[in-house]
This record gives sequence, C-alpha cells and structure tokens, in this order.
Amino acid sequence: MATMEKTTSTAAPRLGLILLACCVGQFMVVLDASIVNVALRPIQDSLHLASNSLQWVINAYTIVFAGFLLLGGRLADLFGRRRVFAIGLALFTVASLVAGLAVDETTLLVSRGLQGLGGAVLAPATLTVLFTSFTDPGGKAKAFGTWSAVAAGGGAIGALVGGVVTQWLSWRWIFLVNVPIGVALMALLLVAVPESRNEQADRRIDTTGAIAVTAGLMAGVYGIVEAHDKGWGSATTLVSLIVGVALLAFFVLNEAKFAKQPLVPLSIFRNRSVSAANVVSFTTNAALVGVLFLFTLLMQFVYGYDSLQTGLAYLPLSLAIVTTARGVAPSLITKLGPKPVLVAGTALSLTSLLWLSFSVGGGGFVSDLLGPSLVFGAGQGMVSSTVTMAGTAKVPYTQAGLVSGLLNASRQIGGALWLSVLAAVVAGYANSLVPGASADGYARAFLIAAVFPLAGLLAGLAVPGVSPEALAAAKNWSQPKKPAASSVGGDAE
Repeated sequence: MATMEKTTSTAAPRLGLILLACCVGQFMVVLDASIVNVALRPIQDSLHLASNSLQWVINAYTIVFAGFLLLGGRLADLFGRRRVFAIGLALFTVASLVAGLAVDETTLLVSRGLQGLGGAVLAPATLTVLFTSFTDPGGKAKAFGTWSAVAAGGGAIGALVGGVVTQWLSWRWIFLVNVPIGVALMALLLVAVPESRNEQADRRIDTTGAIAVTAGLMAGVYGIVEAHDKGWGSATTLVSLIVGVALLAFFVLNEAKFAKQPLVPLSIFRNRSVSAANVVSFTTNAALVGVLFLFTLLMQFVYGYDSLQTGLAYLPLSLAIVTTARGVAPSLITKLGPKPVLVAGTALSLTSLLWLSFSVGGGGFVSDLLGPSLVFGAGQGMVSSTVTMAGTAKVPYTQAGLVSGLLNASRQIGGALWLSVLAAVVAGYANSLVPGASADGYARAFLIAAVFPLAGLLAGLAVPGVSPEALAAAKNWSQPKKPAASSVGGDAE
C-alpha cells in the first residue's frame, strides 16, 4: 500500500536541532504578542499616535493572527511543513523589519498586521513539525513540554524583555531584534528540518470555508477588542459580533454540507481528546492572559513598580512555568498518562486564583503574589505541556496541522475574549483599581477569573484516559500511514 506521506528520514542527533527551531519560532510569535505592551507610551510619543489608535498596535497583530490560524495549520499539511514554516518565518521577519523602521502610524499598523499573518502561518507549523518528527513517546512528551514552556512562558517573559529593550535601547528594537533571529532560524530550518507533507492529499483549498472562518474570527475578535474601548452595547461591537457569529455559523454549515475538501472536517470533534483539549486550551490561555493583566495593574498601580521592575516580578511565574512544563510534566506523563497531569494542573491554577482572591490586600509582592505566582505557574506549565499531548494523542498523521491550528486558535481566542471581559470587570471596579485604593476590586477580578481553570478542570476530566502501557505503545501516533476510515472520529480510549 502506498504511503500517505513523503518525509525525509530524521536522525536522532538532528531532533535536538528540530526542537530548537520549533521553539525559537514559537517564542518569536508569542513574545511579539506581549513585548509591545510596555513600549506603547514610547511608540505613541515617537510616532505621535492618538490615544484611540494606540490599542491597534496590539490588536492589529492579534486579530489577523487569530483569523488566519486555522488556514495556516491546514497549509502545512497540504503543501509541506518545512516550506510553510519557512514562508511564515520570512513574512514575520520582513514585517518585523518594516515595523522597526516605521515612521508613521499607517506603516506600523500594516506591518503589525503582516506580522500577525506570518505568525498565523508559522505557529501551527512549529507544532506540526514536532508532531511528525518525534516518534518515541518519551521524546514526544519532552519535546511538547519544552515547546509548551516556551508558549506559556513567552507571554510573561515578554514584559521583562520589553522593559529592558525599551529602557536600554529603543522601542524600535522590540521589532528589529526579530530580524537577526529570523535569519539565523531560517538557516537552521533549511539545514535541520526535513520536509514532509501528505502526498496523496487533494491540494485544493476549501476557499469558501477559509474565507468564512478567517473573516468570522477576525470580525469576532474585532468586536471583542472594540468592546474594551466602546462598550458591549455599541453599534460597532454588536455589528462585528453578529457578523462574526453569522460567518462562523456559515463556515460550520459549509464544512458539514457543501465543502468537498473541508478545511476542518467536523468529524474530528467526535474525537473526545481533540474536543476536550481545545476547551482546556481555551480556558488555560484565558486564565494566563487574565493573570498577567491583573498582575501588571497591581504591580504598577498598587506597588508603584516601573516597567523593568514589573518585568522582573514576573520571573518567579515564568520560571515556574518553564520548570514544570520542561522537567516535571513530561516525566509524569510517561508514568501516569496525560489525563491525571492535565487535571492536576488545572486544579493548581484554580487553587492559585482562589488564593489570590483572598490574599490580595496591598501588603506587598512577596506577601500577596509570590506564593500564588509559583502555584499558578506550576499549574500552567503542567497544563500547557499536557494539553498538546492530549489533543494530538490519536490524531491521524495527515491532520497534524489541522489540530495544531485548532489548539492555537483556541488559545488566542480564549485570551482575546477574556482580556476584553476582564477589562470591563476592571472598569466596573475602577474606584478600587487606582493607586492607593482598596484591593477589593482585584480580589473580585481574581475570583471571577477562577471560572476558567474550573471549566478547564471539568474538560480535563472528560479527556479519555491513556495508561502508561498504552502510552509506551503509542509510537504510531507520529508514524506515516493511511488512517482507517473511522480514525478521525471516535474517542481515544
């Protein structure tokens, strides 16, 4: 029987270089979504941006990134994972150069959108390359753990890196630093990463579905971010959300009834691992984005920290994420299977937010935030590394890019949605969230944020269990073979 895949053999020593390439690519994408926050004021002063335009330095990236993730993941499967990785990286690098050299608002915002497009192509490709390169379950767990540590820790580290670069160099270098990194990564990619793709796949793109889901996600995220500035009842917000929902509903109908080669075969959601993992991915990033947002407000408005001090205060959280995702979670996965680790991680995240809702009182960083930061980071590290294993556990080799795009889209949409909701919550408690005021508003916000790890915990319990023995025998997760007709659907028990 002819193989469904064409791939270059991967020598064991090369796996470390593949992992490095994928992690650096993912780090660039995640870092660029957060590093800009602490540089907004210098950017505004330099380019004379209006206050209502400033949010679009972030949102131009976020909206385009979220909108194109599913399409980016599918392209990797159909047209070559290394090739699509390289295309996304090249676009991201060139857009970073333009952003760093921007002399006006239009150039900066357009280049930020192009960065988002490059990131949407690059991010799912990094995960897909890992999925198809690592065949040993232990090696796969460590690789996913490292990649997840980068993905989860990059947001927190971005505040530190942005503060250092902006204070010591210039805001332009938060973009220009991507250029030498991108060039070096391109060389590494071409040397170390073998090409692979589904040779027998129909190369036709579901154009109607791609346009509908991309425009729907962009409209929906646009409505969410506009709600932060104009309110949930404004015409702009409501029209954007209605259009987004209508387009996404049409996308589902198209995938189910009309598309001959659907962008997202809906049958994949019959795989309980995929469905539950996407819920966990959504809630995990929503909780992370919320905590980073609230921590920043606390440290700058209550404790009086500047940008650099705020970044340094994120180090315990970042180190806890990296240590757990890279060291603790992979060994637990190989011993216990993904489900117990996933459930334990969401439980730790829930515990930390409940702790914060009772402990925040303006006493200081060490007394209020250090302990919960470490617990939250440990929980996030366990979940972020395990959810990828759970979501791809019994996915056909030919749909690695699809599931990667779904998981990344869930992460981004979860973060964007909750940030807008949280901003409204903060506004509702504005009198409690100003310098020298009571910390009651923060406590309430942390308590509300606890709903996300709680939902993630329930979704984690729905993930099918995989015994250590079954995990050890699961080398076929990444092997190229023709899937059975029912391999997409069904539960991975």
